[in-house]
Amino acid sequence: MAMTKSFAIAVLCLTSVTAQAQWVNYRVPGVPRTPDGKVNLTAPVARTPDGKPDLSGTWESRGYFGNLGKDLKPGELVMQSWAEAQVAENQRNLHKNDPMVACMPPGVPRVDLGGSQGMPHPMKIVQTPSLIVLLYETSTNQTFRQVFLDGRPLPTDPQPTWLGYSVGRWEGDTLVIDSTSFIDTTWLGRGGLFHSDQMHVVEKLTREGNQIRYEVTVEDPEVLVEPWVMTTRTLRLNPNSEGGLLPERGNCEVYELKNITSQIRH
Repeated sequence: MAMTKSFAIAVLCLTSVTAQAQWVNYRVPGVPRTPDGKVNLTAPVARTPDGKPDLSGTWESRGYFGNLGKDLKPGELVMQSWAEAQVAENQRNLHKNDPMVACMPPGVPRVDLGGSQGMPHPMKIVQTPSLIVLLYETSTNQTFRQVFLDGRPLPTDPQPTWLGYSVGRWEGDTLVIDSTSFIDTTWLGRGGLFHSDQMHVVEKLTREGNQIRYEVTVEDPEVLVEPWVMTTRTLRLNPNSEGGLLPERGNCEVYELKNITSQIRH
């Protein structure tokens, strides 16, 4: 069948907004350094006053660009039959229903793995004993998540949101984040992988030197026959604490040019 229009997620980041100066050369107190003054990326993991591993900093993933199904092997992701048909339809439509194309937030856990070599899309972690804040720079917008560590349970019947609701706990040196109550319009990857509003995401973050081992399990009984335990990914520390996080960005708008539907900033 001839395709009259194709769709792409390629992003043109054209902006008339001038980025404000950042503290590129400022030496953040408490950051371990080598004798020549460079950040020591192999130093032992720092700990907070309460003894927990310090996850603070700006972290980047490379190679996925939000496509969490990139490493999928045959039979690794088992979906309900109707869901498999929907994924196939999404692929035939060349991802035109991907919310990122429409300048919407990437969703969880896609937002944590949105970077590529040429477009890092960093995540900044701000850590306190009772709350962790995740700040995101994505191709579509800037957004954030709150992870409560004060012992509260997940809400029982909240208004669903793009990034859901999250609570966390420490299991040894691993931060475990439980998240639910997502709207069902975000995707898990560019392969048309979608989810329902019953999705439950468990993320595990373990700092190992200048890296975070990032493990994810997705449960969604409406879409998946069994939980999807994703391939372990790696987040790498950016020694510049402000690296990649722009204080301002232009508006993201959908545009069409010949046979491509994508997004543009101006």
